[in-house]
Amino acid sequence: MRMTEPVFHHEPRGAIRVGESMRRHVSWRAGGVADRVYVPVDLDDLAVFVRSLPAGEPVVFVGLGSNLLVRDGGFRGTVVFLHGALGRIEMTADGLVHAEAGVASPKVARFASMHEFEGAEFLAGIPGTVGGALAMNAGCYGSETWERVERVLVLDRTGALRSRTPADYEIAYRHCALRPDAGSPSAHASCLAPMPEEWFLAAWFRFTPGDGHAARARIKEFLSKRIATQPLGQPNAGSVFRNPPGDHAARLIQSCGLKGRRIGGAEVSTKHANFIVNAGDATAADIEQLIQLVRDIVARECGVRLEPEVRIIGEHLATDAVEGRA
Repeated sequence: MRMTEPVFHHEPRGAIRVGESMRRHVSWRAGGVADRVYVPVDLDDLAVFVRSLPAGEPVVFVGLGSNLLVRDGGFRGTVVFLHGALGRIEMTADGLVHAEAGVASPKVARFASMHEFEGAEFLAGIPGTVGGALAMNAGCYGSETWERVERVLVLDRTGALRSRTPADYEIAYRHCALRPDAGSPSAHASCLAPMPEEWFLAAWFRFTPGDGHAARARIKEFLSKRIATQPLGQPNAGSVFRNPPGDHAARLIQSCGLKGRRIGGAEVSTKHANFIVNAGDATAADIEQLIQLVRDIVARECGVRLEPEVRIIGEHLATDAVEGRA
């Protein structure tokens, strides 16, 4: 597709902070310090900022931090915060819901229902933002994000904006990667990759006209189910592992007797086995080591290698243990 140049200002206009602790910006409430963070004013400002960065600068975009762990040694690069910055949501003339990447997914569900649409209700069960939901094809209750995407807006490392459609991506369970032939400066631009060269800035969703009242009732039902089955009262990052084909990660973990297993302040939830909670001043190392311990035990006892769906970035502290503690 043809690239569209944004209207550039001379200098970035957003807020830059140096040495920012990421603990309060991730839902696990653990982790190290980012070298710097940037909070853009709008899309054009973000394009200016990204274009001003050195070519090799590590950059990660963060919404609500609900699927992210920053190691205790911190992140040597720039974190861009989208939530609160890119937060516009609106109806378009052609009946699509347009939501910027910083909009919380549950807000999309509520917005669609208030405009008498159905099919967005599952988004109420996704704790992150639109950007993160696009990056990992987040889903729950039998639906996935990209099933409803008409097109997306992305930003590349040159600061150029580009419109893309689902045909540009390889989309699967908890997976979204740019096709090598989609016309990008990088061969693999998945936002789950360590250093993507494109980032999602907005999406246009097509939902089904219907009964908004019924949609809101389903949202309420889904939220009640979450409260009943998930440890929402403790810091967590949602489901830690992808479900293997034909099975559930939670079942495998529970069958190995791992509910309640702890390393430091990190604990396999006693309420839902596919959740790891910060049960009391956990470090990022505690959490990462517990993830590895669960993987090792399930592989040994069940013959299944669980794949994490959480993203882990940054550097270990020199004092971090290499192996998890049993």
